[in-house]
Amino acid sequence: MGKTVVIDPITRLEGHGKIAIFIDDNGNVVNAYLQVPELRGFEKFLVGRPAEDAPQITSRICGVCPTAHHTAATKALDDLYGVEPPTPAKKIRELVYNLFMFEDHALHFYVLGGPDFIVGPKAPKAERNVFGVLRKVGLDVGLRVVKTRKVARDLISAIAGKVIHPVFGLPGGVSKQIDEGLRSKLLGVVNDFVDFALFTHKVFKDVVLSNSDYLNLILSDAYTHKTYYMGLVDGRNRVNFYDGKLRVVDPKGREFAKFDVHEYLNHIAEHVEPWTYVKFSYLRNVGWKGFVDGEDSGIFSVAPLARLNAADGMATPYAQAAYEEMYSTVGGKPIHHTLAIHWARIIEMLQAAERVKELAEDPEITDPNIRNMPEKPKGVGIGVVEAPRGVLIHHYETDDRGIITKANLLVATQHNSARIALSVNKAAKYLIKNGEVDEGILNMVEMAYRAYDPCHACATHNLPGGFKPTIHIYDIRGNLIKRL
Repeated sequence: MGKTVVIDPITRLEGHGKIAIFIDDNGNVVNAYLQVPELRGFEKFLVGRPAEDAPQITSRICGVCPTAHHTAATKALDDLYGVEPPTPAKKIRELVYNLFMFEDHALHFYVLGGPDFIVGPKAPKAERNVFGVLRKVGLDVGLRVVKTRKVARDLISAIAGKVIHPVFGLPGGVSKQIDEGLRSKLLGVVNDFVDFALFTHKVFKDVVLSNSDYLNLILSDAYTHKTYYMGLVDGRNRVNFYDGKLRVVDPKGREFAKFDVHEYLNHIAEHVEPWTYVKFSYLRNVGWKGFVDGEDSGIFSVAPLARLNAADGMATPYAQAAYEEMYSTVGGKPIHHTLAIHWARIIEMLQAAERVKELAEDPEITDPNIRNMPEKPKGVGIGVVEAPRGVLIHHYETDDRGIITKANLLVATQHNSARIALSVNKAAKYLIKNGEVDEGILNMVEMAYRAYDPCHACATHNLPGGFKPTIHIYDIRGNLIKRL
């Protein structure tokens, strides 16, 4: 008869989901599925609303990555109205965005993904959390993590109005300039941010890379997939979180495509399955070949490791040194090991901190020329940023009054969803032997998706088979009397 093991709910991620593992009579895993049973219909909520509302509406999709949606939406409005923001406005946006990337990556390492390594993948469930991390690294380190993230988030609030739901992005610029007083506050903490990122990189090397068991786990075949990779790059093919062209490399690291976001429909297509509300992105020019990896499969990945694989380097010195160290340690590019995403995430923390420092030290950041006024909408607007979890595209179409008639949101977790499905299935098949399952093994299966830092609240845009709610009517004693 076999058996089914269900992990419900899966933990330490944004959104809801469950993993169903099907085991045959011989104790071998036949298949494992990550199912996402929630639906967030923001593409429909936007229809009929003024386009200017989109940066505020879409920031409500997710409480972890609102700045990503706000910024992608704002850039889509720039495009919709055909207006180029002044350079000071672009620098203010990029400053806020790098503050956000810095603190969000810190959140994942110390709170969401970090417990698997700092505490241990098979540690008791009650210890695999932020409190277990604090017991391992010490209260002083914990206080430093909390304080650093608070300072970064307070600065986002001061510049963007709110940290959870920013309100500063406008078509053609931003709503508020940075004065010298606020710039002085920035200059007073930017070195601390860089030091914290360097410290986090050292923690990863000391705790994870120096532990042969952990390093072997990262490099193990259970967590390895050879896919394509996509990321934003600047004019020198270096990682850029705020702007650039989308670059795709194949499983051997060769450039496969490089394109402006306005051409994304020529390169990215979407596939749906009946067992999940998440869509599966794939490369249109390779095609959907099912849940398989390799050069003949159109499955690709975004997220930190994908960004580094797709780029030729980092844009700041400490990050570049860490980038070179990672690839030399593993043996070259690209790296296909899913758990190495954690490593890449910390390298990106370094770049974000260093870029915040560069921007804070730029006197143009206080220039009052922060907006060019938009005129008539041209009907279509598309914007792109790198969310912490990967490429995020907002695409709006409007009538001649600027009322949204169609919206398409392609989010990072959607791009990663096919590779995540591969990761969960492969990890379950490698780790579960003779039908033996315990909490430690199940957590190691969860680690296969957790490295991507998925946000299922962002990714659920598909409603397979329609929606048929069931209503149960009970009497006062709790007896079911009717089901509709």
